[in-house]
Amino acid sequence: MSTPSSARGGLGPLDEYPLHQVPQPIGWPGPSDRHFYDRCYFNAHDRTGDIFVISGMGYYPNLRTKDAFFLVTRGDQQTAVHLGGEIDDDRLHQHVGGYRLEVVEPLRKIRMVLEETEGLAADLTWEGSFEVVQEQRHVMRQGTRVTLDAQRFAQVGTWSGSLSVDGEEIAVSPDTWVGTRDRSWGIRPVGEAEPAGRPADFDGMWWLYVPMRFEDYAIVVIMQEDGDGIRTLNDCTRVWKDGRVEQLGWPQVTIHYTPGGRTPTGATLECATRQGPLRIEVESRLAVPLHFGGGYGGDQDWLHGQWHGESFVERRTYDLTSEAVRSMFMFGCVDHVGRAVVHENGTETEGFGLFEHFSVGRHEPSGFTDFFSVAGG
Repeated sequence: MSTPSSARGGLGPLDEYPLHQVPQPIGWPGPSDRHFYDRCYFNAHDRTGDIFVISGMGYYPNLRTKDAFFLVTRGDQQTAVHLGGEIDDDRLHQHVGGYRLEVVEPLRKIRMVLEETEGLAADLTWEGSFEVVQEQRHVMRQGTRVTLDAQRFAQVGTWSGSLSVDGEEIAVSPDTWVGTRDRSWGIRPVGEAEPAGRPADFDGMWWLYVPMRFEDYAIVVIMQEDGDGIRTLNDCTRVWKDGRVEQLGWPQVTIHYTPGGRTPTGATLECATRQGPLRIEVESRLAVPLHFGGGYGGDQDWLHGQWHGESFVERRTYDLTSEAVRSMFMFGCVDHVGRAVVHENGTETEGFGLFEHFSVGRHEPSGFTDFFSVAGG
């Protein structure tokens, strides 16, 4: 029997389960806001910084579309494939074209498959090393309007399987390949641009996201500040193998920027536990600008939630050494293959994961007075 279509009421397989939160089919979001989204993000890398894979898929019910991207960065070249199409009502089988996610074990194991698409292919299985971390609800406004209202969970883990880049097969083994994933849903800017109206009162935003995997625990740090350095989001937790969740206070952060720009080489985070101080030293091993092929804010080629027609597929490749790319690094979010060392109680513990940062516009604590100011020498 075929799955009921939206034309017949929007019912899908999930409606057989007691999951409903509002008196309507699961496929219909509670809010009618066109910016409602439900998406996931994954990254995969070895510990060298030679290669970084970033991928994600999003559903946008009120825009009647879904999409996915798969991005590979090696050295100075960054290549992405984008896929898009019409949304359906079967949320149990997440897929866009030749890209699909299989939930092998909820909140623990996920299989990601990209059938050969414009030279890229993958069959990768994610396994979480620790329990997922439910982050604080994230809310942003412009004036009276809510522009972002999202819930997210994050997890660190390992990867196994294979990756193919233009015919080159790359083995992915969990003893060397690690990564981070998250799933978020709610409201955020997606789809085609709306009429601007009066210009928004925005002069700066500073963001830091550092989920790291260590042998005995995971640390997930997520922070946001405005142009004055007022922290509007502070969530810093450590998750142990036995499931304990420990808060690490209100970190003091120093970003180490490359002179003449805003691309960091690393960061120092001064945290606190009940037993005393904890310091995290983070270094970047490979920088990947998400606004070149990833679809995040500032991407000139492709943005999440836009309609490009049924069975849409394209490939984009970027030279990260080109002036066109380098000059735009500071105007978007950059993900880094990160190595971290935790200093605590006289010991040092090494870990790997994601170091994500951007500072767009004014941020007084960093010495950035406007959109074009950069770090000094």
